[in-house]
Amino acid sequence: MTAATTATLIPLEAVDPAMIEAVLDRAFGNDRHARTAYRIRAGMDWLPGLSLAALDEDEMLVGTIQCWPIALQTKAGQVPLVMVGPVAVVPERQGEGFGVGLMSAMITEDARLAANGGRALPQVLIGDADYYGRWGFSAALTGGWRCPGPYEQHRLLARGAALAAMPAEGMLGPWES
Repeated sequence: MTAATTATLIPLEAVDPAMIEAVLDRAFGNDRHARTAYRIRAGMDWLPGLSLAALDEDEMLVGTIQCWPIALQTKAGQVPLVMVGPVAVVPERQGEGFGVGLMSAMITEDARLAANGGRALPQVLIGDADYYGRWGFSAALTGGWRCPGPYEQHRLLARGAALAAMPAEGMLGPWES
């Protein structure tokens, strides 16, 4: 965040769901539910430990990040992943570092959970490599992965220590427990 921007990050579950939806609508439009990412995580609930909200200096909700349990569906079965996104910031506060703060805090929390005995799962998102590359997201190993809907292959990005051991091909979809 810029030196002038101060944010307080809180667990997303502490925020009224209607307020979360309002931020998402403002950031991505009312037609956002038609996006491929929504198909990938259909029927799943976001992960509380990795989903956060950003409040500005006036304690107004200005951004959110959600993470979801999904899987790479292969012929051999499903391989668990975490889908990152949406990372949403209200339009009038974009470019002030709230998205960077949310992403960085989520990555830090994921590492903390893994260090305390949690399972470190590869993370995947559909987004801009120039932006998400700073956290190690890349399309280098996702070329054989598919999504249930339209997407640009170069925007299917992943990161994580276990990524090299992931199957080279498969379809992204909800985690089927």
